[in-house]
Amino acid sequence: MKTSEQILENTIKRCREKKIIIPTYKQMRNPELVPDKIKAKLSNIGLWDLDSSNLFRITWKNEPVEKGGGFGDVNNVELPSELTGVKARIFVLVGKFFPTGAHKVGATFGPLVEKLVQGHFDPTTQKALWPSTGNYCRGGVYDSRLLGCESIAVLPEGMSRERFEWLHEMGAEVIATHGSESNVKEIYDKVKELLATRGDSIVNLNQFAEIGNPLWHYAVTGPAMEEVFINNSKDGQRFSGMFLTQGSAGTLGSADYLKTIFPNMKVAAGEAIQCPTMLYNGYGAHRIEGIGDKHVPWIHNIKNMDMAIGIDDNPNMRLMRLFNEENGHNHLAKAGVDKSILDKLSLFGISSIANIMGAIKMAKYYEMNENDTLFTVATDSMVMYQSRLAEEREEHGEFTKQDAAVSYEADLMGLSNDAILEMNYYDKKRIHNLKYFTWVEQQGKSVEELNAQWYDENYWTDQYAKVDEWDEKINEFNEKTGLLKELE
Repeated sequence: MKTSEQILENTIKRCREKKIIIPTYKQMRNPELVPDKIKAKLSNIGLWDLDSSNLFRITWKNEPVEKGGGFGDVNNVELPSELTGVKARIFVLVGKFFPTGAHKVGATFGPLVEKLVQGHFDPTTQKALWPSTGNYCRGGVYDSRLLGCESIAVLPEGMSRERFEWLHEMGAEVIATHGSESNVKEIYDKVKELLATRGDSIVNLNQFAEIGNPLWHYAVTGPAMEEVFINNSKDGQRFSGMFLTQGSAGTLGSADYLKTIFPNMKVAAGEAIQCPTMLYNGYGAHRIEGIGDKHVPWIHNIKNMDMAIGIDDNPNMRLMRLFNEENGHNHLAKAGVDKSILDKLSLFGISSIANIMGAIKMAKYYEMNENDTLFTVATDSMVMYQSRLAEEREEHGEFTKQDAAVSYEADLMGLSNDAILEMNYYDKKRIHNLKYFTWVEQQGKSVEELNAQWYDENYWTDQYAKVDEWDEKINEFNEKTGLLKELE
């Protein structure tokens, strides 16, 4: 068996041959630190191109163009009250302008690069295994290609057609498991089978368990939200909270950063009411792609949560049509929504709409006013869901003027405070303890570490403190490839 030193040398040689330079977390947070020669190269590269320089576009600050863009402010949209029905200001960070059109290229960067620069993954002999319900395996396959690695994507067969088509185009080995968004255990079972049959030829990079996932959001997404707040806040404005569907809990890592800056803010995690795991220890199936369920991710710091909010997938799918159909836009315009906002509604995919719904419910629950500011994220855009839109049209017919009026009043203005849990200490502990059944009984995690996540006050801060350590390791790795000298 190869030593980590031998594997690391293989990786350094691969990166040297393919001219791969790995960005640091500081550069992804502040792309003005990216070397000028890389910026110049990016001016001629498309956002989705398979060019390793696009690793430096794993940031919220890409210029919102398909090709040749530089860097600017954080991509975001402030939703007007005519759309939300609440006085609170709601900002949505926009993920479309990451490579692959989703911020998951960041969530996958951490787990993969952590292993590459330590000599725990050999890109010359091993495949990266990306278990996912969609965007995570897309981000993982893309990052792997840029870093000279081969990939296996494991995802439910019921996910959107666009996901599968793109993965095949990327040359990944694609394995479809039974079910849809709600069938996470079936993914784990397939991973267990693959590890048993293929052994050391694959390395499992499980989004629900890899600390590199929330660590990236702690280092990059949290500061991006802070920057948007600072640049847009008015006198008396409060950073009041954030809502994110639970998913893998990666993006919720941003909350661990933000609570160090805004300790009074509220953090809400959402899930489909059709599968209410946090709310009611429940089960079921739903159609909001990308938000996971039936278990609590290992990397979710439940102790830092304040609320669990259920989102109904039926209004969610109707809002997809309201935001993307002609009659929907016409009605929203009559309701006072400016055309500049209407033109941006396609930036919100299905899970992004769920995030917006959750933020509205959160604002209503706390009776927030114009001095309150809430944040959420548009993981991806409608680019990946055109087949879902076509399916809804086929099943339910034309989205009429009446449909648009009803959806606007019922699904936006009429969002209620149902299926909301404001957590006390033991609510949080109950949800945390749900990790036991998946992670200790099924996935081999230890009870000792499970308890440490709850009782050790330094557990999570120690995990996130690794950001600076990883930047040092990345810099050391880049120095060993010799490629940094070419940028001087």
